[in-house]
Amino acid sequence: MKITLCPVNVAAAEKLPPHLGDRSGVGVLYADAYIAPMNAQLEDGTAVRCKRQGLKIVLSVGDRTGDGLLRRLEAGPDPVAMLNAALQEAAGAAGVGLSVENGAMVLTLNHVDRQPRSQEP
Repeated sequence: MKITLCPVNVAAAEKLPPHLGDRSGVGVLYADAYIAPMNAQLEDGTAVRCKRQGLKIVLSVGDRTGDGLLRRLEAGPDPVAMLNAALQEAAGAAGVGLSVENGAMVLTLNHVDRQPRSQEP
């Protein structure tokens, strides 16, 4: 099931290193601005949270959580590519899909994953 989470924050591009004095090397100001709109609540009440903790991007969808790292050596020096790779890593670890379609962030949820887990005694 695909769910539109939020529109892509195009104003975040103004926070890329050539425009601002971000000396982090990974574009933390851009990352913060890009992921800020991703903190939302889905129509069914499921909370979606995305935050940066140092070089780690943490994505939570309901009770599922995953994280990804802003890796300069693997993704190259482009902060946009680093953030995209970290978001994909975090989404994969959380068991969801994350993509950009028609200017919006789209979550792909599996129906099986959304069912309550049975707790065995």
